[in-house]
This record gives sequence, structure tokens and C-alpha cells, in this order.
Amino acid sequence: MSGTRESVIRMANQIARNLEVHGEQAAIEETAEHIRLFWDPRMKAQAFALLAEPDCGFSKEARAALAMLAEEADHRAA
Repeated sequence: MSGTRESVIRMANQIARNLEVHGEQAAIEETAEHIRLFWDPRMKAQAFALLAEPDCGFSKEARAALAMLAEEADHRAA
């Protein structure tokens, strides 16, 4: 794994894990909001690309949050 790739996975999982105390759905929504507000567009793009790999290492909550953001990005681009 490259350093950036590994960092994107680690950070997304860490955010989701820290927000799990709010419940699964809230953790997904709050993780998405955090990434939406604070991640660089390049980091988001790399994370979205990793979604195509089922075993890349994202937690269930991190993957759901990123999928939500990727779908939003697709709708904005259309």
C-alpha cells in the first residue's frame, strides 16, 4: 500500500470509529460530514477510487460514508 492510500483508509476508519458512540447511522452521517468539510479533494478522490476494491480496508461505516459522498459528487457532476 502506498503511504497516501494507507493514510486515507486509516483516517476514514479512525473518524468512523470515534463517532460510533453516536450509533451506526449517526456515525455514517457524521463521518461523511467530517470528510465533506475537512478533506482535500484529492483525498476524497482517492477514497472514492478505493471504494471499487471490496477488501481495501475501510470499515463498514467508513465505506458507507464515502459511498454517500461519492453518490453526492456524481449527482453534482451530472
